[in-house]
Amino acid sequence: MTRTTLRGALALALLSTTAIAAGAAPVFNRVATFEVTDNLPEDARGKPSVAEIVSATADGNTLVYTDSPQQGVGIVDITDPAAPKAAGFVALGGEPTSVKVVGGKALVGVVTSKSKAEPSGHLAVVDIASKTVESTCDLGGQPDSVAVSPDKAYMAIAIENERDEEVAKGDLPQLPGGFVAVLKLDGGLPACAGLAKVDVTGLAAVAPEDPEPEFVSINGRNEAVVTLQENNHLVVIDLATAKVVNHFSAGTVTLEQVDTEKDGVIDLSGTKKDVAREPDGVVWLDDDRFATANEGDWKGGTRGFTVWNKDGTVVYESGASLEHEVVALGHYNDKRNKKGIEIEGVEAGSFDGDRLLFVASERASVVAVYRDGATPELLQILPSGIGPEGVLAIPARNLLVTANETDLVEDGGVRAHVMIYARAEGTPAYPTIHSAKTADGLPIPFGALSGLAADHAEAGKLYAVSDSVYSTGRILTIDAKTTPATITGALTVTRGGKPAEKLDLEGIATRDGGGFWLASEGNPKKELKNLLLKVSAEGAIEEEIELPAEITAGMTNYGFEGVTTTGAGADETVWLAVQRGWESDPKGTTKLLSYKPATKAWGVVHYPLDAAAEGAWVGLSEVTAVGDRLVLIERDNQIGPKARLKALTSVSLAGLVPAAVGAAEIPTVTKTAVRDLVPDLAAFHGFVVDKVEGFTVDAAGDAYVVTDNDGVDDSSGETYFLKLGKLPTP
Repeated sequence: MTRTTLRGALALALLSTTAIAAGAAPVFNRVATFEVTDNLPEDARGKPSVAEIVSATADGNTLVYTDSPQQGVGIVDITDPAAPKAAGFVALGGEPTSVKVVGGKALVGVVTSKSKAEPSGHLAVVDIASKTVESTCDLGGQPDSVAVSPDKAYMAIAIENERDEEVAKGDLPQLPGGFVAVLKLDGGLPACAGLAKVDVTGLAAVAPEDPEPEFVSINGRNEAVVTLQENNHLVVIDLATAKVVNHFSAGTVTLEQVDTEKDGVIDLSGTKKDVAREPDGVVWLDDDRFATANEGDWKGGTRGFTVWNKDGTVVYESGASLEHEVVALGHYNDKRNKKGIEIEGVEAGSFDGDRLLFVASERASVVAVYRDGATPELLQILPSGIGPEGVLAIPARNLLVTANETDLVEDGGVRAHVMIYARAEGTPAYPTIHSAKTADGLPIPFGALSGLAADHAEAGKLYAVSDSVYSTGRILTIDAKTTPATITGALTVTRGGKPAEKLDLEGIATRDGGGFWLASEGNPKKELKNLLLKVSAEGAIEEEIELPAEITAGMTNYGFEGVTTTGAGADETVWLAVQRGWESDPKGTTKLLSYKPATKAWGVVHYPLDAAAEGAWVGLSEVTAVGDRLVLIERDNQIGPKARLKALTSVSLAGLVPAAVGAAEIPTVTKTAVRDLVPDLAAFHGFVVDKVEGFTVDAAGDAYVVTDNDGVDDSSGETYFLKLGKLPTP
């Protein structure tokens, strides 16, 4: 990723650690992203590395996060939040699961189990300054979550002794059962000899002999609340006596208007009855109330969060409300319908008088910000890398930190990150596009935006298509005049009156007189043809136009990636961009194809692609007619720090005569650089995404770009809708 430091007035506003002026409307915006591999030696950077749970020193200047694959903790200097620096790594000789910083020490739960049937682990005391393990406490089992009381007098540790999902289909019981360890702290150090084991067997209705404590939080009265996730139970423990003072079932929720099928369609018409909450993360909101993240790791998962009184009564249940908000941002992953957006972590903090609750969705890769109250008020939804596991509020510095556990190194994808957000006066930088609600009060689902086109007459009115992440093609209407841009309508592409299948829509153009041209990308491996589709204003396919055999010779699975038109009537020409060169193309080139609807004649020119870096490829993602030129998106397939080429280029139409199909000589066009899009993408202070896919210019001459979020499949889900204004003239 490109790490840029904010400068000038914007930097002062975002990074101020002073109190925000009364009456202002403060918001969180991401200011930096730290790739955790930066803490590793060069020879270890090609191996999996994650950030799961994160804690901070009292001054908020240093972060410590757990990295289980690397069996250690990483340290990050955030003295300047906009420019985090690698500050070292400490090997622990086991798998760290959780960390809390007290004074200059990091107290880390470490798993050393030979197997899940023989759980073991210890608490490691790490000196942050010297980056050494000073001592360990044997915990007598496998630790999961660790918590420190606000007065630094106690520690509570959830000893999960987790089930093996490969044994008996993951069913419980699987002994030995877990427990909760309580330690007194002396000067911030654990008094290991006095470790107390709190027995939590016999409490839950689900597998009472095999409790699996998952997460723990401590209030100002030195009471710990512990989630028993698989047992669907909650326990309150008095730490001074190491006794259970209350316990109760987490209960069930009936979810309505949710997507329940993994069918490539986000359909919010389903119902899931009596779903066990199975809470994971938990945090006290005050001394009497706490919130749970209802992930569900076995049979449950209610896609939301619950606020509880410590007597077990429910104060608030989010139900599917947050999931609907996520759908409206294009962050819903249709492939995870058992647990939906999978709420995993919760955090709370008081920011200048506002008590805020932060709710992390692992599958949607977002963190929702709520103002605490009888009914929590949703303030923002923040993008957060891929798979936020840990969330940390640092109110004294007006900062929020997330630790994101997904590392796609084995797939050649983006790495895991720690992300930093600052709270200040201003406007949210994200989302850049969202969807409106329909008459039934539900958001219009969207994702994987792969092509853009402009209405011929109305400025700011655009159209987009989604690719084959979804099983049926749709045309979306966008109001680009709003901030963020708003998806106001959706039209299903039909064939013979039924939703059209086996399409991979990668381009859209508006036709004179109404209707659309759509480009569907071919892939021989999936038996998909490259198709030019003539579609009515109602979405019905009127004509399917295939490529001549002379052109498809040597075709690969990188086909149509954009469509546009020039001229009108008998002079109308449809132009299509082919993403990468086929076997019949000269090395380093790809095709631009022309099609004359009036004569059904095809033509071809070659487009010269920039050279790709080792292990990468370069291709086209879009073509749009702008005046007397074609503007194209040329990009590499790289993400994060490897991303080098995301650009707009142009080709003059003056004197451009495509060669006829089968011609011996095919002209190669000359391209001109228009705009480097990498700085535009880096301005969101995440990692630079790979798929810049859509571009258009509206009736007023304003240019727009949109990225494809892959339907949130191995993706952060972030969609960037860029308003570029007027393009420079050639």
